[in-house]
Amino acid sequence: MTGPVPVIETRGLSKIYAEGTEAEVAALKGVDLRIDHGDFVAIMGPSGSGKSTLMNLIGCLDTPSDGQYLCDGIDVATLDAEALAELRRDKIGFVFQGFHLLPRMTALENVAMPLGYARVPPDERTARAQDALASVGLGARSGHRPNELSGGQQQRVAIARALINQPPVLLADEPTGALDSKTGEEILALFKRLRDDGHTVVLITHDAEVAAHADRIYVMRDGELHEGEPPHPELSKEPSA
Repeated sequence: MTGPVPVIETRGLSKIYAEGTEAEVAALKGVDLRIDHGDFVAIMGPSGSGKSTLMNLIGCLDTPSDGQYLCDGIDVATLDAEALAELRRDKIGFVFQGFHLLPRMTALENVAMPLGYARVPPDERTARAQDALASVGLGARSGHRPNELSGGQQQRVAIARALINQPPVLLADEPTGALDSKTGEEILALFKRLRDDGHTVVLITHDAEVAAHADRIYVMRDGELHEGEPPHPELSKEPSA
């Protein structure tokens, strides 16, 4: 009897840039990773360790040089460009350090925007966006534009937008990097609540204190993925060589 299909599974995933030239760089070396539904996982490491490359492959923003990636049981390599775009839209919600909200749109309009690409009718779009904002504690601020919101509120809007298509994976790249520590703690607490509600959260960070909020931690070193405890918090803040 087979168990549940992991939401993210990589097998021997590798990425080589400028392959076959003198500038060749092995950014990722044979990474095996399994993340199940409802996991809260942190992938940490300094700049240049390979964590951003891994994030881009998991997010279907780049293609591997070798190995296999299955997203919610789908072999990504079998998809054409249109199917890949649909998988990205339906399976992965992105949260970035810089929020990436459109300044002239209200919080509600920013959150509803992905539903337009999915051809959801306008009335349903509005209702779902309002529900998503309420789920991150911003139901009363739906009419505010980004410049009328604090950094933490803007990140909550970005999280609501990432959740709007109800994707199985929430992929967060340094989501607290632009926030003060107190607001960052609130965002990390929100991720824990989302995990408790059944979402899968993958957190990319250089900061061991941030990674410590996750249930499981992986550390990237020179393109290789290691499971276990992160280094001391002070070590995680050192620049890479």
